[in-house]
Amino acid sequence: MESAHAHRKDEHLAITEANIRKAGSKENFADLRIIHDGLPELAVADTDISVNLADFKLPMPFYIEAMTGGSFRTGQINGQLAQVAKETQVAMAVGSQSITLKDKSSYESFEIVRKVNPDGFIFANLGAGKTAQDAQFAIDLINANALEIHINVAQEIVMPEGDRNFNWLEDIAEIVRTVNVPVIVKEVGFGISQQTLAKLAAIGVQYVNVGGRGGTNFAAIENQRNHDTDYDFMLDWGQTTLESLIEGQLSNTDITLFATGGINNPLDILKTQIMGAKMTGVAGHFLHTLLTKKEVGLTNEILTWQRQLHELYALVGAKNQADLAQTEYLLSSQLANYRQQRTNN
Repeated sequence: MESAHAHRKDEHLAITEANIRKAGSKENFADLRIIHDGLPELAVADTDISVNLADFKLPMPFYIEAMTGGSFRTGQINGQLAQVAKETQVAMAVGSQSITLKDKSSYESFEIVRKVNPDGFIFANLGAGKTAQDAQFAIDLINANALEIHINVAQEIVMPEGDRNFNWLEDIAEIVRTVNVPVIVKEVGFGISQQTLAKLAAIGVQYVNVGGRGGTNFAAIENQRNHDTDYDFMLDWGQTTLESLIEGQLSNTDITLFATGGINNPLDILKTQIMGAKMTGVAGHFLHTLLTKKEVGLTNEILTWQRQLHELYALVGAKNQADLAQTEYLLSSQLANYRQQRTNN
């Protein structure tokens, strides 16, 4: 019989998919409009969408973001995602491995990712508040190429069995200093602020995934699980993905930004990168595709997105990712007002 923690993983999966079916993403990237240039003077064949960072050299700038793991059912999902990642050469993050620190029976649901995709680029994943030894264990369990440390205060607040101690910076600093792979600190759907980025930069963090509001809403998920207390007022908590990327632009740090949160198509990916993200994670949308169209459907979708990104780069006259910084765009009045207020903050 599986543990209560494993059952919680299955609950997260079921509620996430039900919410996607019911409403889809409530937020999108319409607040950013790209200025069309009818003469980009560039051939699609001459575009390069690869990522060329010190620790990340990958053929495409988007990846399968952390979703699940920890139970038999979620292990099956991880195996399917790993097969898709192998066939498309896309990077992949596993869901939180915190359960593996207490439940050996959960190991296989994560180990399957490396077994299926032995040569792929895989992100391990652990929640903040864990030790450097815990982090290295999570990395070693799947022979990971990188580690996501997720920060999820708002989720923990709403979660019935959630933590109430959020003194995390010292542990994160020790993990960054100690583990043998690059570390990405990642929000889980509530966005990032200049203040948070400054705190992370001060302890040596080099990579942050802004994890903005607009995709999978863990406050909503935990509120559906919480039968004792209603946290409905928390459902709009945090900054959107675009707002979070503005925070990154305004921050006085050298942190490299990744993005996730409400990504539903290649144009969303392009917009996050125009705003400064170097890599973009996709979770809920890819999960829905996998559950409704199976592995073949997700494989075809990722390959299509890869081709379409080449086309979008050509459309805006960007030969490579660095050129995207020159793309002209307009912000909605609401987002422009947000930027102005945060600039004067």
